[in-house]
Amino acid sequence: MLAPWLAESWRTLATALASQRLHHGLLLAAPAGLGKRALAEAFVRAALCERRDDAGYACGSCRACGLLAAGSHPDLVRVGLELRDDGRPRSEITVDQVRALSQRLAMSSQFGGWQIALVDPADRFNASAANALLKTLEEPASSTVIVLVADEPARLPATIRSRCQRVELRAPSAAEASAWLLAQGVEPPVAEAALQASLGNPGRALEWSAGDSLAIRRACADDLGALAAGRDSALAVADRWAADRADMRLWFASVLARDEARALASGRSGAFGLTARGEIPKLAAWSRHADRARGLLATSLRIDLLLLDLLRAWPARRGT
Repeated sequence: MLAPWLAESWRTLATALASQRLHHGLLLAAPAGLGKRALAEAFVRAALCERRDDAGYACGSCRACGLLAAGSHPDLVRVGLELRDDGRPRSEITVDQVRALSQRLAMSSQFGGWQIALVDPADRFNASAANALLKTLEEPASSTVIVLVADEPARLPATIRSRCQRVELRAPSAAEASAWLLAQGVEPPVAEAALQASLGNPGRALEWSAGDSLAIRRACADDLGALAAGRDSALAVADRWAADRADMRLWFASVLARDEARALASGRSGAFGLTARGEIPKLAAWSRHADRARGLLATSLRIDLLLLDLLRAWPARRGT
């Protein structure tokens, strides 16, 4: 069953499917953790199902549903990040993958219904692959739907975005997200802390409620507090962050900087002991700097130097 905040998005897809008025290109775009992949999978199952229920969901028991469960339905094509020779996933979807997809979609449906292509992550096309996909979108085959799933839709060329129908996903309210986490068995104090750390993103909060993610957040807060007080050096903190889940630490650091700015804006002292309202624009700029640094982690730049440059700019308490 889909999360409650996805109900409106599901109704949009189910209505289009029932009326046979599906756009040939669908773009499901939202931050990771809001449930767009669960929505995409539910749509794929429904589109290929032979006996959908009244709400438009797949029956789960017909021949098509059985083949989907086994991963062998002939009218579903999945495109994702392939493995390299060393067993690690590629960082991009390649033009050869898109050409193979186009050739497959040019064939007729083997079951006489829809052909569905599910592309995830769709924000990882290289330039040649994006151009090849554009040609496929411009000349769609009949009874074919290409579903693009993207965490960062801005990375898709505007020409591709303009040829797709964007399916909007509503972010849950704080009450919805909290109730959903509790229904997953997360303890209330942990759910509250995880939602605060994830800026209300329920999927991320669920992931971070298990394991040591929240402990890492506390460690990040301790590191930034020590930097502000002059008890630690940017170099030492950068080395620790670079050695263990830098991406997660940068997310937490960015959110902590925003929280500190909000505290100062409301006249309160923040968690790091900063008191001057003049620090607010510095903290906002630092948070944006942290977000940019996260985006650069996948490049060839040295992670430790990225982190060092960022941490040197962290505001210090007055008098330290």
